[in-house]
Amino acid sequence: MDGAALEFRKVAKRYQHDGGAVLEALREVSFAVPRGRKIAITGRSGSGKSTLLNLAAGIDTPTEGEVLVAGRNLARVGEAERTLARRDGIGLVFQFFHLLPHLTVRDNVLLPAWIAGDPARGALARAEELLERVGLRSRAGDPVRKLSGGEMQRVALCRALLRRPRLLLADEPTGNLDDDNSRKVMDLLLRLADDEGSTLIYVTHSRELAALADATWRIGSGVLDVP
Repeated sequence: MDGAALEFRKVAKRYQHDGGAVLEALREVSFAVPRGRKIAITGRSGSGKSTLLNLAAGIDTPTEGEVLVAGRNLARVGEAERTLARRDGIGLVFQFFHLLPHLTVRDNVLLPAWIAGDPARGALARAEELLERVGLRSRAGDPVRKLSGGEMQRVALCRALLRRPRLLLADEPTGNLDDDNSRKVMDLLLRLADDEGSTLIYVTHSRELAALADATWRIGSGVLDVP
């Protein structure tokens, strides 16, 4: 599909366990997500949701098939190129925030820019802008360990968006939060994705949060149902 932000073409992923047993995590998965769309993926634990996101991010490679991000086939490039593709075009948000507790809020947001070697002045301005948008600019100099869970996830959102990724992938982004904070963080993530023009794919167990997306897809036993 021309202009797709993410496309899977007959993707299968199999893992072989000790003793020879084979687990089919994904089976013949095909879809194309147009740019700017927001897709929720639901399914039981072990259904293949996280495997799908790991393939989309280039963290893992398919056993069969093709994974294309903005037209680039991640299944045909080496690990170094996949790492660069992830760094430059994909934002990742996780259930467990993966922040560095000894760093400040601001420095946690700036981490992707430091790794990429971006100019310091522009990165700092971008970090301050994002923190302002999520209501945390006044906390920018605080150690991140002093924040609440909901505040930490807002910092994680800023970090994911810092380098203006075309594709945002979120794996249970509210799974570690209470109901009130879950809705607030999800609303914020959707709004930021809209504002930035990013394509968003997120995994959730919540029907309520899934209903906020443009479409909801369900996965079970490695088979993805795309309505």
